[in-house]
Amino acid sequence: MGTKGGPRVGLRPENRRQKIVKSLWISVWLFYLSAPVTDLVSGGHSLGARLLGGLGLVAFVAWYLILVFRTARQTEVRRVLLSVAVLSAQATILSLSLGREWLVLFVYVAIASGAALPGEISRFTVPGATALLALTAFAVPGGDEYLAGLLIPALMGGFAMVGIRAMIRTTMELREARATVAQLAANEERLRMARDLHDLLGHSLSLITLKSELAGRMLPDHPEQAAQQVADIEQVSRQALVDVREAVSGYRRPTLPGELAGARTALTAAGVAADLPVEPVEDLPEEVESALAWSLREAVTNVVRHSGAQRCTVRLERSQTLAGPVVELSVADDGGGGSAEAGNGLTGLTERLEAVGGTLAAGPTGKRGFRLLARVPLGSGS
Repeated sequence: MGTKGGPRVGLRPENRRQKIVKSLWISVWLFYLSAPVTDLVSGGHSLGARLLGGLGLVAFVAWYLILVFRTARQTEVRRVLLSVAVLSAQATILSLSLGREWLVLFVYVAIASGAALPGEISRFTVPGATALLALTAFAVPGGDEYLAGLLIPALMGGFAMVGIRAMIRTTMELREARATVAQLAANEERLRMARDLHDLLGHSLSLITLKSELAGRMLPDHPEQAAQQVADIEQVSRQALVDVREAVSGYRRPTLPGELAGARTALTAAGVAADLPVEPVEDLPEEVESALAWSLREAVTNVVRHSGAQRCTVRLERSQTLAGPVVELSVADDGGGGSAEAGNGLTGLTERLEAVGGTLAAGPTGKRGFRLLARVPLGSGS
């Protein structure tokens, strides 16, 4: 049940109102104790028997409620078994002492064992409580007349509680799994946003820095060219703002033509000769094109910021291998080379390419130069 303030399956009461509602919900089933209560009032017992019987009934009900209320808690099985044994002893003593009307207590014993014990144990204790009911009924005068009406409720009620306990456990596990999935989704979204912002801002800020340096050099003697560089800085800044907004919204999907144009602009501004393909590979799946476009952006950003290269060569081509068709992006420069440290950029690229089944290889190409190679397999229909 999920109504506000009502009992909720698999969860403990969190406030006073929920505790009261749960108590009332459980107490409804105590109505079936009317037979022992009626026997105490008008059963012809002595005053001492009535007092002892009343105290025994109160103790039985209290023990039963404690067991049922603790079903959602992690209690040691031995303690629960001992409690069920005490409850069974109370039912046996009261039935043998006061008569057949008290046999109904065994129904509560079966229900309590089914509610409080794990399924692998309660499947034995519920039939055991029912068997004890039968034995006691034959020992009580006239008890066999009540036996037919109590055996089925004891068995069905006990095993019903076994099923309810299993449902509660499953519901709790589902809630925990749902919370875990939500946490994983939030973490994945944070990673996506961090990866996109790194790739977007790294490229844009590098270009802004280069153009700012150029504008500073041109200001004394070439104000018109410096003004053009400032205009370019404004345009790049506005585009970066748009890209960031799209990345935060989850709609950012770069394209190869756009990234090739941006690579030419960035390399030219950095004074690096750009050897770029005239036209990109066509008819690529959106996910593949996006992963390669991000790879191109990160590779060119690294060339501009770190390499000190004079020339950068970009190759983008489709080829056939033994494993099937693939598309490869190669970005090579003649700069200082160096090792391929697994920073945020390369780690993010690896994750993007792995998401589409691709691979990334990056490293020096000899004494001088550095090369990044991104390879993504294509389906037979691509």
